[in-house]
Amino acid sequence: MTNSSAGGDKELRVAVSEPSRRRLPDVLLAQGETTPTTSAGELPFTRQAVAKHLAVLHRAGLVEGRSQGREVRYPVRPDRLDAAAQVMAQVAARWDARLAVLKRLAEAAHREAHREEEAHREEKE
Repeated sequence: MTNSSAGGDKELRVAVSEPSRRRLPDVLLAQGETTPTTSAGELPFTRQAVAKHLAVLHRAGLVEGRSQGREVRYPVRPDRLDAAAQVMAQVAARWDARLAVLKRLAEAAHREAHREEEAHREEKE
């Protein structure tokens, strides 16, 4: 499964946006490949929750599903981890920029309030 940049980035953002879901690739990497049942034994959520998280990771191309008998085994796709890291870095950079703007606005409001306070004190004197 290959994702186009625009659609793939959206799927990657969805996949990495959930903190619980971000734990699953670590489990998969540690075990090589695993089933939802086995992964659920390593995580604080149910097999059904693991299966849902794996479906999201699969749509983003971060894992592959391989049928083996009645089970589906999921290995991580390392080539997509770099793409996920880049998407996370882009999101972090946008948040850094937004927070910098908020900080400047808060500092400006604080300075203005301090000036008004000083002016009010001077009027009393």
